[in-house]
Parts: sequence; C-alpha cells; structure tokens
Amino acid sequence: MIETKHNNMNANDLLLSKTHHDKQLYRIAKKVLGQERITEQEALYLYQLDDLPTLGMLANHIRQRLHQNRTYFNRNFHLEPTNVCVYSCAFCSYSRKIKKREDGWELTMEEMMEVVKSYDEQPVTEVHIVGGVLPQYDVAFYEALFSKIKAHRPELHIKALTPVEFHYIFKKDKLSYREGLMRLKAAGLDSIPGGGAEIFHPEIRDQIAGGKCSGDQWLELHQIAHELGIPSNATMLYGHIEQYEHRVDHMRQLRELQDKTGGFRTFIPLKFRNKNNELSHLPEVSVIEDLKNYAVARIYLDNFPHLKAYWPMIGRDTAQLSLAFGVNDIDGTIDDTTKIYSMAGSEEQNPAMSTLELVDLIGRAGGHALERDTLYEVLHDYGAQKAAVS
Repeated sequence: MIETKHNNMNANDLLLSKTHHDKQLYRIAKKVLGQERITEQEALYLYQLDDLPTLGMLANHIRQRLHQNRTYFNRNFHLEPTNVCVYSCAFCSYSRKIKKREDGWELTMEEMMEVVKSYDEQPVTEVHIVGGVLPQYDVAFYEALFSKIKAHRPELHIKALTPVEFHYIFKKDKLSYREGLMRLKAAGLDSIPGGGAEIFHPEIRDQIAGGKCSGDQWLELHQIAHELGIPSNATMLYGHIEQYEHRVDHMRQLRELQDKTGGFRTFIPLKFRNKNNELSHLPEVSVIEDLKNYAVARIYLDNFPHLKAYWPMIGRDTAQLSLAFGVNDIDGTIDDTTKIYSMAGSEEQNPAMSTLELVDLIGRAGGHALERDTLYEVLHDYGAQKAAVS
C-alpha cells in the first residue's frame, strides 16, 4: 500500500510538472487530481490546447481512478429493421428516402425473428435494435417484436430505439413520451442506446438533422426513461460543421441531466464519416482529433461512469489507442450485423470481432479485459494477459 501511494504521488507530481508552464492548464490539472468538476470554459480551453500527451495523461488519470486498466466489452448483435426513413439527415449515409425505398430493406417481423433465432447457439447477451423511421414500425409493432424476443429468449437484453424513433411513433399513436415508454418497457424494452443525439445546439442540429426530434426532446425522452427505471447511453456526433463550443454545450446538457437522474451508463463520441452523404465535401477529422475528443469528454463528463470507443466506427487501431485517452469500453463483438458506419466509409467494412480478438486487442494495449452485460455487470474476467488468437 505504501509503495502504491508513493507511485501515485510520483504520477501526480509528473502531471503537475507537465502543466506548470501554463497557468490555466495547471489549474485544470489540479482540479482533475482533486476530483473537482471543470467548467465549460475550461473544457473549451482543453479542446483548443495543442498538447495531446498532457490531455491523455489527464484523461487517463481519471480512467485509472475509476477503472484501473479494466476495459469492458460485451457479446452483442445488431438488428436493423430498415434503412428506409421519413427523415433525411445531411450526415447520414445509411438511410434511403421513401421514394427510393427499392434501394433499401424493410424487414418483416418474421425476418427479424429469424435474425434473433440465428444466435440461439451463441452466448450473446444483447440485441441492439435501431434503424430508419417508417409508419409501419409503430408502437404496436415494437410491442409485438419485443414480446416475441422475450418469449423466445427471456434473458436476452433488448437495447432498442432512439428518441428519434420514439418521438415519431409516440406522436403517430397520440401517446405521451411516458405512456409510450411504459408500454414498450412492459413489452420487454430493457435499455435505450444513445443514438440520435447528434449535436443538441439548434444552430447545428437544424442544418444536419432538421425535422426530427429536437435536442430538448431527446433529453426529455431520456429523462423520462430514467425516471421509469430504463437506463440509457448518450452519444455526440462530432467532426462535421460543429465548433468546439457546440461540443461543450452538448456535453454540458448531458452532464446536467446525469446530475438529475444518474441514468446514463456510458458516453459514446461518434465520428462523422464523409462517404455517400450530403456532407461528403467536408474532410474527416484526424485521429489526433479523435483522441483529443475522447480525452476532453472523459475529463468534462465527471458523472458518467464509462466512456466508449465504438470500434466499428473508428477502426480497431484507433479504438486501441483510445484506451490511453480515457476510454474504458470498446463495445461488443457486433458480428457484422450493423451497416451504419460501413456505408459511411469507416475502416471496418465488415465489422465483426470474436471474443478472443477483442481480448487480444485490449491485452496488447496493456488492458485487463472484462466481458460485461449491457449494464456493466461482469460476466467473465479474462485478466490482463494477451489472448492467443487463432
């Protein structure tokens, strides 16, 4: 114990010595070491800072305090009912407009259950259900789907739909957010993913995702879900037309809601990919910017227990690097069941990793791999050793 304290003191002294030349950065470092909350202005300062190593040290200090070198993943698969959508978001490479629905897919209830049943012999713990928005996929449809999944495999965790989908189907059925969520929870909804958040600030949201639910409505839906005992995640789409102040404003609103409810499990920054969409003229941000974004998110979102790097979106190499910038979760096995980012030009055109590959990726970064369920209960401890991937 004495040796551990001594080592921690050395690490803290090193961090402060790295920042003493910059009074603002030094004050922020002192706050991080003292477990004090940084302000919006300080988060903006960190975004503007041209010192990635120090940002990584600050973020990793928090990661180590919360999780040591433990890194989580789960065994999951995605079920995407359709990529045809009534909305047309400028950043989206995934959806197809109704007038071009022949270019997309629209699964029936039976086809969706076939996907679920195809995993009967596999130890997956979660089905992640998101997709486009169409009138036939209404509240009654999802009630029936969730009920069928639970009847077939009761232990399978259903993480499903975003506020974009909820807002549309509840409005169509003349239900309040609370009424609709209560019905879907009764049918088997266990938690909500973080999608559809994009950027909350209306100045940006109206340009990239006009017409669908507002930032305020996204937050309201999650707050009601938390009040009903439905946990959720949160995302932020970055690297397009937004500025650093828009990212900080987005995270501020998430932090304030988390202060009220404590219902968010993890924050997931999502990188804009520029293939096959209306914003293809924009260059993608660099890996350095990706790592900076993870670090600032970990430092600012002090009340979020977990920070996830979604490896199908940023690729395996960047996901591995992110583990030194505050990230402690790299999502799941996926098994080639999501097309959202491969259609936008991500490095992972066929996103699938076996459990051993995930453990190996974590181990090669010096991490301690833990298989979790959706709510971060540990299911299997793979230890700190590297896996032998065959």
